[in-house]
Amino acid sequence: MVVAGAVFDEGRLLAARRSAPPELAGRWELPGGKLEPGETAPQALVRELREELGVETEPGERIPGEWPLAPGYVLQVWTARLLSGEPSPLQDHDELRWLARHELDSVDWLDQDRPAVAEAARRFPGEHPGNRS
Repeated sequence: MVVAGAVFDEGRLLAARRSAPPELAGRWELPGGKLEPGETAPQALVRELREELGVETEPGERIPGEWPLAPGYVLQVWTARLLSGEPSPLQDHDELRWLARHELDSVDWLDQDRPAVAEAARRFPGEHPGNRS
Protein backbone atom coordinates (compact mmCIF):
# COMPACT_ATOMS: atom_id res chain seq x y z
CA MET A 1 0.00 0.00 0.00
CA VAL A 2 1.03 3.60 -0.63
CA VAL A 3 -0.15 6.45 1.61
CA ALA A 4 -0.27 10.10 0.63
CA GLY A 5 -1.04 13.20 2.61
CA ALA A 6 -3.43 15.99 1.80
CA VAL A 7 -1.29 18.35 3.89
CA PHE A 8 -3.12 21.51 4.89
CA ASP A 9 -1.66 24.66 6.39
CA GLU A 10 -3.18 28.13 6.61
CA GLY A 11 -6.01 27.21 4.24
CA ARG A 12 -3.73 25.80 1.54
CA LEU A 13 -2.98 22.29 0.23
CA LEU A 14 0.58 21.11 -0.46
CA ALA A 15 1.35 19.79 -3.96
CA ALA A 16 4.64 18.12 -4.91
CA ARG A 17 6.09 17.85 -8.45
CA ARG A 18 7.69 14.50 -9.27
CA SER A 19 11.29 14.46 -10.48
CA ALA A 20 11.41 10.67 -10.95
CA PRO A 21 10.75 8.19 -12.46
CA PRO A 22 10.89 9.69 -15.98
CA GLU A 23 7.29 8.71 -16.86
CA LEU A 24 5.98 10.69 -13.87
CA ALA A 25 8.49 13.56 -13.84
CA GLY A 26 6.91 17.01 -14.11
CA ARG A 27 3.48 15.90 -12.87
CA TRP A 28 2.09 16.74 -9.45
CA GLU A 29 0.98 14.55 -6.55
CA LEU A 30 0.07 14.51 -2.91
CA PRO A 31 3.32 13.53 -1.14
CA GLY A 32 3.74 10.19 0.61
CA GLY A 33 5.15 6.72 0.08
CA LYS A 34 5.01 3.00 0.76
CA LEU A 35 4.12 1.37 4.06
CA GLU A 36 6.93 -0.53 5.73
CA PRO A 37 6.29 -3.83 7.55
CA GLY A 38 4.63 -3.31 10.92
CA GLU A 39 3.53 0.29 10.24
CA THR A 40 0.01 1.60 10.29
CA ALA A 41 -0.99 3.93 7.45
CA PRO A 42 -0.89 7.03 9.70
CA GLN A 43 2.58 6.06 11.01
CA ALA A 44 3.85 5.58 7.45
CA LEU A 45 2.42 8.94 6.42
CA VAL A 46 4.19 10.79 9.25
CA ARG A 47 7.48 8.99 8.44
CA GLU A 48 7.24 9.56 4.68
CA LEU A 49 6.43 13.28 5.03
CA ARG A 50 9.38 13.65 7.42
CA GLU A 51 11.72 11.83 4.99
CA GLU A 52 10.43 13.40 1.77
CA LEU A 53 9.75 16.96 2.93
CA GLY A 54 11.45 17.44 6.31
CA VAL A 55 8.23 18.32 8.16
CA GLU A 56 6.31 17.02 11.17
CA THR A 57 2.62 16.39 10.57
CA GLU A 58 -0.43 15.13 12.39
CA PRO A 59 -2.60 12.67 10.40
CA GLY A 60 -6.31 13.42 10.29
CA GLU A 61 -9.09 11.53 8.58
CA ARG A 62 -8.76 9.03 5.78
CA ILE A 63 -10.20 10.28 2.51
CA PRO A 64 -12.66 7.66 1.20
CA GLY A 65 -11.49 5.51 -1.69
CA GLU A 66 -8.44 3.61 -2.91
CA TRP A 67 -6.76 4.17 -6.25
CA PRO A 68 -4.68 1.56 -8.11
CA LEU A 69 -1.01 2.35 -8.75
CA ALA A 70 1.64 -0.09 -9.95
CA PRO A 71 0.66 -3.76 -9.81
CA GLY A 72 0.19 -4.79 -6.20
CA TYR A 73 -0.11 -1.23 -4.87
CA VAL A 74 -3.08 0.96 -4.06
CA LEU A 75 -3.09 4.58 -2.93
CA GLN A 76 -4.84 5.69 0.25
CA VAL A 77 -4.94 9.37 1.15
CA TRP A 78 -5.20 10.94 4.60
CA THR A 79 -5.61 14.55 5.56
CA ALA A 80 -2.69 15.90 7.57
CA ARG A 81 -1.95 19.09 9.44
CA LEU A 82 1.47 20.70 9.31
CA LEU A 83 2.86 20.89 12.87
CA SER A 84 6.40 22.14 12.27
CA GLY A 85 9.01 22.64 9.61
CA GLU A 86 9.01 24.28 6.20
CA PRO A 87 8.49 21.67 3.46
CA SER A 88 11.45 21.18 1.12
CA PRO A 89 11.67 18.77 -1.83
CA LEU A 90 14.21 16.29 -0.40
CA GLN A 91 13.43 13.09 -2.36
CA ASP A 92 11.54 12.32 -5.59
CA HIS A 93 10.34 15.93 -6.04
CA ASP A 94 11.86 19.08 -7.54
CA GLU A 95 9.22 21.64 -6.59
CA LEU A 96 6.52 22.15 -3.97
CA ARG A 97 3.58 24.54 -4.07
CA TRP A 98 0.97 25.58 -1.53
CA LEU A 99 -2.34 25.82 -3.41
CA ALA A 100 -5.46 27.67 -2.32
CA ARG A 101 -8.74 25.93 -3.16
CA HIS A 102 -9.21 28.00 -6.34
CA GLU A 103 -5.68 27.04 -7.50
CA LEU A 104 -6.06 23.25 -7.33
CA ASP A 105 -6.55 22.96 -11.10
CA SER A 106 -3.42 25.02 -11.83
CA VAL A 107 -1.09 21.98 -11.75
CA ASP A 108 -1.06 18.75 -13.80
CA TRP A 109 -1.97 16.16 -11.14
CA LEU A 110 -1.10 12.50 -11.67
CA ASP A 111 -4.23 10.63 -12.78
CA GLN A 112 -4.49 8.53 -9.59
CA ASP A 113 -4.23 11.67 -7.42
CA ARG A 114 -7.07 13.57 -9.14
CA PRO A 115 -9.98 11.88 -7.30
CA ALA A 116 -8.15 12.22 -3.97
CA VAL A 117 -7.48 15.92 -4.61
CA ALA A 118 -11.17 16.41 -5.46
CA GLU A 119 -12.12 14.74 -2.16
CA ALA A 120 -9.50 16.79 -0.28
CA ALA A 121 -11.01 19.96 -1.77
CA ARG A 122 -14.29 19.10 -0.02
CA ARG A 123 -12.42 19.10 3.29
CA PHE A 124 -10.61 22.37 2.69
CA PRO A 125 -10.12 24.22 5.97
CA GLY A 126 -10.00 27.57 4.16
CA GLU A 127 -13.13 28.85 5.89
CA HIS A 128 -11.57 28.36 9.32
CA PRO A 129 -8.43 30.04 10.65
CA GLY A 130 -5.53 27.57 10.82
CA ASN A 131 -4.40 26.57 14.29
CA ARG A 132 -0.72 25.74 14.18
CA SER A 133 0.93 24.80 17.39
